[in-house]
Amino acid sequence: MKKAGGAEKKKVRRSQAVASNTDSPSRKQAAKKDFFQLFAEKVRDHKDLVSRWAVLQETRVEYFRGKDFVSFVRNHLELKDILELDRSLEPEDVANILLKKNLLVRCDRVVKTVRPGKKKLSTFPAHLEIYHDQVFSENDAFFAWTFVKRRPVWQTLLSFCWPVLTLAICLFPVYPHQVKLLILYSCAGLLLLILCLLLLRAMVFGAFWILLGKRVWFFPNILAEEATLKELFQFWPQKDEGERPKWTARLFYTIIAVVAILILRHHAPDEAARARYQRRVSNIIDDVLEWSPSLALSGMMEKQTVMNVTEPYDNVTDSKGSDEKVFSPADVDDESTPKEEVEEVTENVEDSDHQKDL
Repeated sequence: MKKAGGAEKKKVRRSQAVASNTDSPSRKQAAKKDFFQLFAEKVRDHKDLVSRWAVLQETRVEYFRGKDFVSFVRNHLELKDILELDRSLEPEDVANILLKKNLLVRCDRVVKTVRPGKKKLSTFPAHLEIYHDQVFSENDAFFAWTFVKRRPVWQTLLSFCWPVLTLAICLFPVYPHQVKLLILYSCAGLLLLILCLLLLRAMVFGAFWILLGKRVWFFPNILAEEATLKELFQFWPQKDEGERPKWTARLFYTIIAVVAILILRHHAPDEAARARYQRRVSNIIDDVLEWSPSLALSGMMEKQTVMNVTEPYDNVTDSKGSDEKVFSPADVDDESTPKEEVEEVTENVEDSDHQKDL
């Protein structure tokens, strides 16, 4: 019995050893896959790799060019140390492994023709499609990341601030008066700065386009939807790649601009109209700033008391004929009617009511 039990234990140990030997290649493959996953995440998070956002099959993806990837890997050889045993691979081989592991997908531009007025295709197209041959190439090839990028800690913390900000906006009417003024003037100043910047930008573009025939846009990415924060505040304009406009077009738009300026100057409001508009806007702003829950509650109470006071007058008007006119206290408050005339009319009405009761 003891020998049979010992033989069974040896068989179990041998089977476990065989299983461990068979599992070791799969574990090595998983570890190797993790190395390439980590390498892809490091490359994607690096700032030196030039990348853009585009639409791929109704999905926004981040992509880069093949030649930018090759130059980036050759300039940052320290990132290849993550691959350990595969650190000696060429950038093209590394990219092919990423394609096989579905960490990358090769794409192609949707619009393959040059737009009117342009000399060449755009460097980074806004719309992409999947390329039929999933092999790495440097010649006009684009590659999009397929995995979800890890969110930084500050973005996670910022996501919890949005509900607080929404609640703070909803509670704006109950803020103190000084805080309301600070928020109002800050928002108004920021809005005025943005409008002035856009207007100045358009004027500079128009002046350069009409006088020199060049397209010069300062802050070229200020209205871009898919620009990063650094690209959004880029000041210097990009190089003009379009053809120079004809002098007839420049003359035509010059005439239109002069006519538009003359029309706006002719129909500009006078000083009295501007004063009325300023008074109206200031009254609206004062109503918003001076509102408070206590004033709202007091206004509701005053409205209720006025309704209670006017109920007897409503009963009197119901009992009187249609040919008689009844005055209420609200009618007496009219500033356009003299005080003596109002008193005389009210006395006549009271006398007529007294005679009718008799």
